Amino acid sequence: MAYLGTIGLSAFGMGIYSVAAFFMFNSNRRLKYLLSAKNAVYGTALFTTISVLAMLYALITGDFSIEYVTQYTSQDLPTIYKLTALWAGNDGSLLFWAWILVLLAALVTVSKENEEYIPYASPIMMVVSVFFLFMLNFVSQPFVQLLNPPLDGMGMNPMLQNPGMVIHPVTLYLGYVGFAVPFAFAMAALIMKNPGDQWIKLTRKWTLISWLFLTLGNLFGAQWAYVELGWGGYWAWDPVENASLMPWLTGSAFLHSVMVQGRKNMLKIWNMVLIIVTFGLTLFGTFLIRSGVVASVHAFGNSSLGTYFLIFTSLIILAALYLVADRIHLLRQEISLNPIYLRKVVFY
Repeated sequence: MAYLGTIGLSAFGMGIYSVAAFFMFNSNRRLKYLLSAKNAVYGTALFTTISVLAMLYALITGDFSIEYVTQYTSQDLPTIYKLTALWAGNDGSLLFWAWILVLLAALVTVSKENEEYIPYASPIMMVVSVFFLFMLNFVSQPFVQLLNPPLDGMGMNPMLQNPGMVIHPVTLYLGYVGFAVPFAFAMAALIMKNPGDQWIKLTRKWTLISWLFLTLGNLFGAQWAYVELGWGGYWAWDPVENASLMPWLTGSAFLHSVMVQGRKNMLKIWNMVLIIVTFGLTLFGTFLIRSGVVASVHAFGNSSLGTYFLIFTSLIILAALYLVADRIHLLRQEISLNPIYLRKVVFY
């Protein structure tokens, strides 16, 4: 399974090719490059799925020749928690995150209603996917093999053997990763110099679904913390878990603010900034979990991953803000903010 999983991570090369092919299409508009880029996205999703399935099989069957399986499972661990071990550790959770991201990129690419935005939105999502796949191939490798495999694994932390482990991380990751879609479309709209409300209409369902999953992730996590840690049903003092609340707050503001733009053609700059901040906070939360800069029962401890995430997050935010600044004249309000409209904005 280790070899099959490693082969699946060759999706990294396909991801790079897809970005390059999209760039070639945007340069000369030759259809063969667009078709090739789309196929590369689908291939990336397929190969990443193979890696995830290989890891799940190794976890269920107890393939202790893989270091990750040894660290987070044991022979007597219930099957359900062997499955959840996929996101119990640093390497596995990174693989799970990348898998969700490339699947979303494939769904965006295959959609017929997004044809105009696909050459710009899909490569943005693939750039993020390539970063995660780079980490899995060269920094945080989930399929490292042991020279002398033990007969049994180390098992899972008892606090993780809770129904919350089944639901909370999945819903939280779906919420985190889901906001990559409206972010990619917002940046695509800026690149196309068409920052109207079309990108908002196309991503409305993605925004709602992502916000819903992020809400559920926070609620399920709060209940889990109450049961295991006695924190009173909410994350009162944990900096890592409070980090998941921050993109929920900005995402909630974005969800309501885009309604104003759709109806009154207002708050274009504000909406762009909100989605950039929301997506940036999802990456920043990942940085906190993996950097070891804060002490938390939810963090994975000291890791070199933090530096990579901090650099990548900074570059993404700076590039996005540059696009906003460069297209600021296209985002200017077309309706003056007189008192009547101000009251409506406050109401929304």
